[in-house]
Amino acid sequence: MAKAIKKQALGRGLSALLKDPENDIQSVTDKNADKVVGNIVELDIDAIEINPFQPRSNFNEESLQELATSIRELGVIQPITVRKNDFNKYQLISGERRLRASKIAGLTTIPAYIRIANDNESLTMALVENIQRHDLDPIEIALSYQRLIDEIQLTQEQMSDRVGKKRSTIANYLRLLKLDPIIQTGIRDGFISMGHGRAIINIEDQDVQTDIYQKIVSKNLSVRETEALVKSHQEGLKPKSAAKAKSTNFSGEEKQKEVAEFLGAKADIKLNANGKGKITIPFKSEADLTRILNLMIKRD
Repeated sequence: MAKAIKKQALGRGLSALLKDPENDIQSVTDKNADKVVGNIVELDIDAIEINPFQPRSNFNEESLQELATSIRELGVIQPITVRKNDFNKYQLISGERRLRASKIAGLTTIPAYIRIANDNESLTMALVENIQRHDLDPIEIALSYQRLIDEIQLTQEQMSDRVGKKRSTIANYLRLLKLDPIIQTGIRDGFISMGHGRAIINIEDQDVQTDIYQKIVSKNLSVRETEALVKSHQEGLKPKSAAKAKSTNFSGEEKQKEVAEFLGAKADIKLNANGKGKITIPFKSEADLTRILNLMIKRD
């Protein structure tokens, strides 16, 4: 909790710096620009304008209300990104849903990453350096990777070279961002580990995700126990046909002996997986066939 308070205080401190006319940072070469690049800043929502060239124009109202509820309870998990236009004036680059939902939630400020002129290389260096820190939680690392993808257009292969991590490791971090925000917060606050998160992400339904998350926390489940719980849930979703077929199956060999003893003739029984099949009864002559038929229809 102390860690989260420290981050918020840092964001407010940078916000105050950006509101000081003597520190109107416009370029990466300006004084104090290094304090802004790569950091989260708490910005006034009213100081941010929507990008007029934003290709997305339709937003589901119900989805926005759900996000607003989540923001009221948990805050904005993933900061938006803005471009500095003028003194204390910013234009949105990404995160319009988060910005709209924050307004619905009644927030007056929002955490943001600020892009300034000619900061591309500096931002890359800052993010790569940030990822190398030892005090970051998995979600913070994942967000840094996502920024390298969104803002610097690095591929996972390029990131692998930059940060010295395997591509599969980077992919595992990025997958955490698909978790329900409640679970992401749980990882950030240390209630569950990245291993727990990686197990939960295999479930698509976020309501089920949160149910399992609550069981992990309340029962103090290990990663292995969580994996078993997820596996049990997934197996429960499989069609029941295989189990039904197994219950109707029987021994063809045993029935084959019964038929042979009854008819006094060799019989061949073949079964499929559903318990269906066919009987083949060979006969030696017309008289033998008549004898078998008489037995089958119980004629004297």
